[in-house]
Amino acid sequence: MADNPERPTIVIGINGSSDSVRGKLKPILNGIEEEQIPVSLEDIHVDNVVSRAYQAALSSRLSVGIAYDNHRFIVHYKNLPESEPLFDININDDLKLRMLGANAARLVKGIPFKKIS
Repeated sequence: MADNPERPTIVIGINGSSDSVRGKLKPILNGIEEEQIPVSLEDIHVDNVVSRAYQAALSSRLSVGIAYDNHRFIVHYKNLPESEPLFDININDDLKLRMLGANAARLVKGIPFKKIS
């Protein structure tokens, strides 16, 4: 996790305490960190999960934001229209969450995505 607020990171927009979500996000965090891209959690008080992901992308110096609601995960890129996220999928599998995290990092790196079946 990135501790320096000046450091460019993928931002995961959460709506509440970061301590209570770290366990749920561990696979996605691992996928991002596997690709050697820093990540940070930011409290974004927006109820709509797509809008929260978009706001996270806008606040990210790497232009990539992630948000989730239960098992729905959104990966957004700041240059896309707010209503059209890059990924909007329901996942309840740690391996697929890890791959989604890796794909968010790969967006930053500009390399092909892993296929999430």
